[in-house]
Amino acid sequence: MRAIISVSDKTGVSDFAQKLSRLGYEIFSTGGTKKALAEAKVPVKSVSEITGFPEILNGRVKTLHPAVHGGLLAKRNLSAHLEELAKNKIELIDLVAVNLYPFVQTVAKEGVSLDEALENIDIGGPTMIRAAAKNFPDVIVVVDPADYPLIIDKLKQGDLPPEELKRLAQKAFQHVALYDTAIAQYLRQGEAGFPDEMTIALKQRYSLRYGENPHQPAAFYAELTVGEKKPTGITWADQLWGKELSFNNILDGDAAWGVVTDFADPSVAIIKHTNACGLASHPDIAEAYRRALSGDPVAAFGGIVASNRTVTRAMAEEMRSVFYEIVIAPDYEAEALETLKKKKDLRILRAELPPSYGQAEPGYFDYRRVKGGLLIQGSDSVPEEKVNLRTVTKREPTKAEIADLLFAWRAVKHIKSNAIVLAKDKTIAGMGAGQPSRIISAQIAREKAGDKTKGSVLASDAMFPFSDVVELAAACGVTAIIQPGGSIRDEESIKAADKHNLAMAFTGERHFRH
Repeated sequence: MRAIISVSDKTGVSDFAQKLSRLGYEIFSTGGTKKALAEAKVPVKSVSEITGFPEILNGRVKTLHPAVHGGLLAKRNLSAHLEELAKNKIELIDLVAVNLYPFVQTVAKEGVSLDEALENIDIGGPTMIRAAAKNFPDVIVVVDPADYPLIIDKLKQGDLPPEELKRLAQKAFQHVALYDTAIAQYLRQGEAGFPDEMTIALKQRYSLRYGENPHQPAAFYAELTVGEKKPTGITWADQLWGKELSFNNILDGDAAWGVVTDFADPSVAIIKHTNACGLASHPDIAEAYRRALSGDPVAAFGGIVASNRTVTRAMAEEMRSVFYEIVIAPDYEAEALETLKKKKDLRILRAELPPSYGQAEPGYFDYRRVKGGLLIQGSDSVPEEKVNLRTVTKREPTKAEIADLLFAWRAVKHIKSNAIVLAKDKTIAGMGAGQPSRIISAQIAREKAGDKTKGSVLASDAMFPFSDVVELAAACGVTAIIQPGGSIRDEESIKAADKHNLAMAFTGERHFRH
């Protein structure tokens, strides 16, 4: 029996090879793997002894040879195949253990050149993996060091069962597909538009107890990204305390982190069902939390708290009286962490702030699942400096109103359509979300805000089809409005605003969030 072992990830490979050798396998290898095995006293030969040909082109060509691929692809139950191998003096290869050049790790480095990236595209490895996986009923293919112990255990018992060989082949094809997807993503960087064909590379982070409901199985996957540093956000957050995250926790946590990292000022968001039921910006992060909580203290129960600044002891103390599922922040004061850990059911996450937090995040593909396909769009990433406020009423908004209008406009982007936000002093006073009618969302926002509507501003994620929202805003004390504009009845809304001496500004773009 013969095995070819050539791995980038050398975890456990020497022990694996040594045990294969003791089971009677003749081990062949290349380059760094061969050196590592030899240093571990594993009996190992060069693949050149199979091919009868030296490695050429600085190691680019090592295993691309009929003596290798004939030995892998020959079907053991076809006498014609075996006769052809004998005629050409080719021997069978029974096991391939290969994982690929570290392409993703290479292109993640700062300043990596195209030449360096291309040198880390593996050719011989994927070819051997595919050949072995194609012939999996007769050849064992291994791409994951975690499978070494099971394979050795099964071989000691005799052989691997067909279902295990099939599982390993599936992993092998997926391993190559992930690798090729990463390369395609890297080469696609900087291109505009959407490719005719694309794949998405995902690796499981961990399984989940269940999905949105207990009868739905679920797992959490991370998108493989290339050409940049490790992505930030809840996907790669460190969990410092609490039980495992649920499916809904991850959805809400991602929404919460997306809100606060959209603000440059110290800000706190409280999220319920992916909507910001509370949000405030203030230099004192504890005060920002208090103001965020005031937006809807009832809805906050069981919600998610996110802060774009270090959680202080004062903020942690304020949080003690309310039950939350998660708090997520870039860091925690030691005393704050000690205080929060007294809440045994609270999950505490530490996430790295994105380099561009408070600005428009770099554009990315936003995927939405539909049965049988995906909708793909560019992200809703608009820098604040590109928000072109155009006053359409007789009265211009004051400087204080403009600050609140911009705050409300950034906040409404993170709330489900039809979305209405009432804000004052960079704090959400009330919001309405997810209603089929915009006026109903406005009525909900007014009800939540109560007396806080007086002197507040109103933001709408999309245009007003009628003047009814303007009339409601005026009746409850709103002083200024921000909305995209673009309705055939804009003039009606403008006249209503002028009638009540409201300032109203159009942005020219909307923020639908379905």
